[in-house]
Amino acid sequence: MNPWKGLKGLPRCIWMLALSTLVNRLGTMVMFFLTLYLVQGRGWRAEDAATAMALYGLGALAASPISGRLADRVGHRRVLAWSLFTSAIAVILIPYVHSRALLYPLIALWSALNQAFWPASMALITDMAGPEQRKQAFVLHRLASNLGIAIGPAVGGVMAHYSYTSIFWIDGITTLLGLGVLLLWVPTTIQERHTGTASMSGWKDTRLLLLLLGMLPAILVFTQLHGGLPLWISRDLGHGTRMFGLAFTFNTLLILLLEVALNTRVAAWTHGHQLALGAVLMAVGFGLTGFAKPISMLAFTVMIWSLGEMIFLPASSDAVAAMAPPDRRGEYMGLYSMTWTLAITLGPWLGLLTYAKLGPMFLWMACGVVALISSVSLVRFKARITT
Repeated sequence: MNPWKGLKGLPRCIWMLALSTLVNRLGTMVMFFLTLYLVQGRGWRAEDAATAMALYGLGALAASPISGRLADRVGHRRVLAWSLFTSAIAVILIPYVHSRALLYPLIALWSALNQAFWPASMALITDMAGPEQRKQAFVLHRLASNLGIAIGPAVGGVMAHYSYTSIFWIDGITTLLGLGVLLLWVPTTIQERHTGTASMSGWKDTRLLLLLLGMLPAILVFTQLHGGLPLWISRDLGHGTRMFGLAFTFNTLLILLLEVALNTRVAAWTHGHQLALGAVLMAVGFGLTGFAKPISMLAFTVMIWSLGEMIFLPASSDAVAAMAPPDRRGEYMGLYSMTWTLAITLGPWLGLLTYAKLGPMFLWMACGVVALISSVSLVRFKARITT
């Protein structure tokens, strides 16, 4: 059986945008090695590297809503193109800036320029795909991103062994290649303009804010991929970093094989039911992690939360897209992107703090409870369809 059968019929421009994302993400490696570069490559103290990473998070957090609204004003494709071009230049410059006073703001700027990619790309998908195709278009976008990230960091690990500078160049060049694909094969969309009363700002849309608030607990749990999970698998279970890497590989293979078919199966469900099921599966998967000491049990928990991820993430993007007025798609997607950035900034920190103070079993049980809170709050949600 063809696991990607559900993508049949998507417009060519959606496939070309996915190709641009894939090429770009194939070289995504600096964000995974930035801390190691600063500590090992530059000899910084861990505290100084932590400051740089905090600035990276703040840059991304600030950029999401601003870039989304800017994309609505000047064009989704245009902002996407400028994000790719300027972030490529910024990342190539990083190894050549030696003053810490200059490097800190450069890292924050690079993060902001990099983050501007997401609201613009998701708004562009919403422009190009009809309501009945939109969710599968988001699934394709995720497949491209996941496939690229599965390869990029592995290549980066090899290159960093010989030269840290090379990973900045590879990241920048592949970003420029992704820009080339975008400019050559993804057409400019005709953005719909509101002709009557001005549409409501996402900041004032209570239903949107409640939706994002309901998603946040489940997303915080999901970010333990970068928080407690590496320590649990590598150190406490004694499996080492190789097994943690294999867990990511297993996750990626499941996504490539199952995500399209899974989302086709639940396509007729309401957004609330899809989000609730995804959150429940993440609750079960992460909640059982404390009992996953044999490798077989660990693989089972990874499979469960991976299924949750496959349902929750496309449904969350599609729910926000369905609510967004045509002239505020970038803004709505910017707020959605900001929610993820906030979770990625706080989630691993909260998880590691809980892990250190209360122990891993408490963390995994808390993850189960917190994700269930999302499930209960989201189950009745029905998007206000505006497209």
